[in-house]
Amino acid sequence: MTTPLGRIILYTKKTEEMVAFYSRHFGFTAHQRDGDHIVELIPQGAGISILLHPAAKAQKAGQSVVKLVFDVEDVETFCQFAKERGLLFGSIHHADGYVFANAKDPSDNSISVSSRAFSG
Repeated sequence: MTTPLGRIILYTKKTEEMVAFYSRHFGFTAHQRDGDHIVELIPQGAGISILLHPAAKAQKAGQSVVKLVFDVEDVETFCQFAKERGLLFGSIHHADGYVFANAKDPSDNSISVSSRAFSG
Protein backbone atom coordinates (compact mmCIF):
# COMPACT_ATOMS: atom_id res chain seq x y z
CA MET A 1 0.00 0.00 0.00
CA THR A 2 1.34 3.43 -0.90
CA THR A 3 0.30 6.62 0.83
CA PRO A 4 1.08 9.98 -0.80
CA LEU A 5 2.47 12.86 1.20
CA GLY A 6 -0.53 15.12 1.83
CA ARG A 7 0.84 18.17 3.63
CA ILE A 8 3.78 19.58 5.53
CA ILE A 9 3.59 21.29 8.93
CA LEU A 10 5.84 24.25 9.62
CA TYR A 11 5.98 25.54 13.18
CA THR A 12 6.16 29.31 13.37
CA LYS A 13 5.86 32.29 15.65
CA LYS A 14 5.28 34.51 12.60
CA THR A 15 2.06 33.21 11.05
CA GLU A 16 1.04 36.46 9.35
CA GLU A 17 4.49 36.98 7.83
CA MET A 18 4.58 33.35 6.66
CA VAL A 19 1.16 33.66 5.00
CA ALA A 20 2.28 36.82 3.21
CA PHE A 21 5.61 35.25 2.17
CA TYR A 22 4.25 32.00 0.70
CA SER A 23 1.28 33.79 -0.92
CA ARG A 24 3.41 36.49 -2.52
CA HIS A 25 6.36 34.44 -3.68
CA PHE A 26 4.84 31.01 -4.40
CA GLY A 27 1.14 31.69 -5.08
CA PHE A 28 -0.36 29.89 -2.08
CA THR A 29 -3.80 30.83 -0.74
CA ALA A 30 -4.40 30.90 3.01
CA HIS A 31 -7.37 29.11 4.54
CA GLN A 32 -8.22 28.87 8.22
CA ARG A 33 -11.21 27.05 9.67
CA ASP A 34 -13.24 28.86 12.31
CA GLY A 35 -11.70 28.31 15.72
CA ASP A 36 -8.63 26.52 14.32
CA HIS A 37 -5.13 27.70 15.26
CA ILE A 38 -3.61 26.16 12.09
CA VAL A 39 -3.51 28.11 8.82
CA GLU A 40 -3.46 25.96 5.68
CA LEU A 41 -1.59 27.31 2.67
CA ILE A 42 -3.10 25.77 -0.46
CA PRO A 43 -1.13 25.70 -3.74
CA GLN A 44 -2.73 27.11 -6.89
CA GLY A 45 -2.04 23.98 -8.92
CA ALA A 46 -0.49 20.63 -8.20
CA GLY A 47 1.46 20.24 -5.00
CA ILE A 48 0.91 19.76 -1.32
CA SER A 49 -0.44 22.13 1.29
CA ILE A 50 1.69 23.74 3.97
CA LEU A 51 0.15 23.90 7.43
CA LEU A 52 1.35 26.76 9.62
CA HIS A 53 1.19 25.64 13.23
CA PRO A 54 1.93 28.03 16.11
CA ALA A 55 5.33 27.20 17.58
CA ALA A 56 5.77 26.55 21.29
CA LYS A 57 7.70 29.13 23.28
CA ALA A 58 10.68 26.76 23.63
CA GLN A 59 10.96 26.03 19.89
CA LYS A 60 13.77 27.85 18.11
CA ALA A 61 13.23 29.20 14.60
CA GLY A 62 14.84 27.29 11.77
CA GLN A 63 15.90 24.46 14.07
CA SER A 64 14.51 21.60 11.98
CA VAL A 65 16.32 19.65 9.27
CA VAL A 66 13.63 20.20 6.64
CA LYS A 67 13.95 22.12 3.40
CA LEU A 68 11.00 22.96 1.18
CA VAL A 69 11.86 22.57 -2.50
CA PHE A 70 9.75 24.33 -5.12
CA ASP A 71 10.00 22.96 -8.67
CA VAL A 72 10.65 25.64 -11.30
CA GLU A 73 11.88 25.09 -14.85
CA ASP A 74 13.96 28.26 -15.05
CA VAL A 75 15.66 28.92 -11.71
CA GLU A 76 17.50 32.04 -12.85
CA THR A 77 14.33 33.70 -14.14
CA PHE A 78 12.41 32.74 -11.00
CA CYS A 79 15.15 34.14 -8.75
CA GLN A 80 15.16 37.42 -10.67
CA PHE A 81 11.36 37.67 -10.40
CA ALA A 82 11.56 36.86 -6.67
CA LYS A 83 14.24 39.54 -6.19
CA GLU A 84 11.95 42.13 -7.77
CA ARG A 85 9.32 41.13 -5.19
CA GLY A 86 11.71 41.29 -2.22
CA LEU A 87 12.92 37.68 -1.87
CA LEU A 88 16.66 37.21 -2.26
CA PHE A 89 18.03 33.77 -3.10
CA GLY A 90 21.67 32.85 -2.67
CA SER A 91 23.97 31.78 -5.49
CA ILE A 92 22.62 29.55 -8.22
CA HIS A 93 24.25 26.13 -7.90
CA HIS A 94 24.80 23.78 -10.84
CA ALA A 95 24.32 20.12 -9.95
CA ASP A 96 24.05 16.93 -12.05
CA GLY A 97 21.91 18.25 -14.90
CA TYR A 98 19.87 20.76 -12.90
CA VAL A 99 20.27 24.02 -10.99
CA PHE A 100 18.99 25.27 -7.64
CA ALA A 101 19.14 28.24 -5.29
CA ASN A 102 18.45 28.57 -1.57
CA ALA A 103 16.77 31.12 0.70
CA LYS A 104 14.99 31.32 4.07
CA ASP A 105 11.37 32.06 4.92
CA PRO A 106 10.36 34.52 7.69
CA SER A 107 10.65 31.76 10.32
CA ASP A 108 14.17 30.82 9.14
CA ASN A 109 13.08 27.56 7.46
CA SER A 110 15.25 26.59 4.51
CA ILE A 111 13.61 26.82 1.10
CA SER A 112 14.94 26.10 -2.37
CA VAL A 113 13.92 26.46 -5.98
CA SER A 114 15.15 23.67 -8.22
CA SER A 115 14.92 22.53 -11.82
CA ARG A 116 15.66 18.91 -10.84
CA ALA A 117 12.06 17.78 -11.53
CA PHE A 118 12.47 18.95 -15.14
CA SER A 119 15.88 17.37 -15.80
CA GLY A 120 16.21 14.14 -17.76
